[in-house]
Amino acid sequence: MPSLKDLRNRIGSVKATRKITKAMQMVAAAKLRRAQEAATAARPYAQRMDRVLANLNKRANRAGASPLLVGTGKDETHLLIVMTAERGLCGGFNSNIARLVRADAARLTREGKVVKLLCVGRKGADLLRREYGRQILERVDLKGVKQVAFANAHGIANRLLALFEAGAFDVATLYFSEFKSVIAQKPTAQQLIPVKLPEATGAGGAAKSEAVYEYEPEENEILSYLLPRNISAQIFRGLLENAASEQGARMSAMDSATRNAGEMIDKLTLRYNRTRQAMITKELIEIISGAEAL
Repeated sequence: MPSLKDLRNRIGSVKATRKITKAMQMVAAAKLRRAQEAATAARPYAQRMDRVLANLNKRANRAGASPLLVGTGKDETHLLIVMTAERGLCGGFNSNIARLVRADAARLTREGKVVKLLCVGRKGADLLRREYGRQILERVDLKGVKQVAFANAHGIANRLLALFEAGAFDVATLYFSEFKSVIAQKPTAQQLIPVKLPEATGAGGAAKSEAVYEYEPEENEILSYLLPRNISAQIFRGLLENAASEQGARMSAMDSATRNAGEMIDKLTLRYNRTRQAMITKELIEIISGAEAL
């Protein structure tokens, strides 16, 4: 049975932990607003870029199409770009993304494909190192980046394009967590190379009537410029979605930790009072018994 001193130390330790979790919750709440605004603002640009590429692709000459659009003609080597956080203490944010990656990697392996990984963020590499340590080509460290900028996504995209030009993979898929709300973040897989473009459909599945554009220069030349730009834009959107999802998950996790710490303090305080009362009662009994003995 713990002594009163042990219980007092335990209560003080839990109170100190509650102060930390409460402070982390408040910091995450402050960061979440900016991160959510940035992620929301990036979505229309990425979606519009897809529609522009789809429109160009319908009119482009398929004979001279970029490999970023049509692929290498093979489907043997898959590169999984795993974007996670640099830090923990954000609930299941990192583990949910890693779980989706493991499921897809296992499926591709069963199909006889070669799987390689490019990890953006320390936690993803740590979670996947045990099973896929040899398949991790490299890890992009964003630990010193306070606010994600387009330059960070552009650097990752350049590295990805360099690997593609070197023939390191045939298909590239991006994994990130799409921000839905503070309590809901959805792990998402998005194919980057070859790019999957949306199909404009109207009522009954028929294609929408669109305005006819004349492009100068020709469509293939514009695509050769926009496709690498699109990869940077989609990676940037994924980074922003991850940043918002991380802060939302951390806010929820720290809120739960703060409430759990409060409940533990109440239980320990009740236990401390009962133990103290029992000791006082025991001492009184001993005093009365001694007085009666005299």
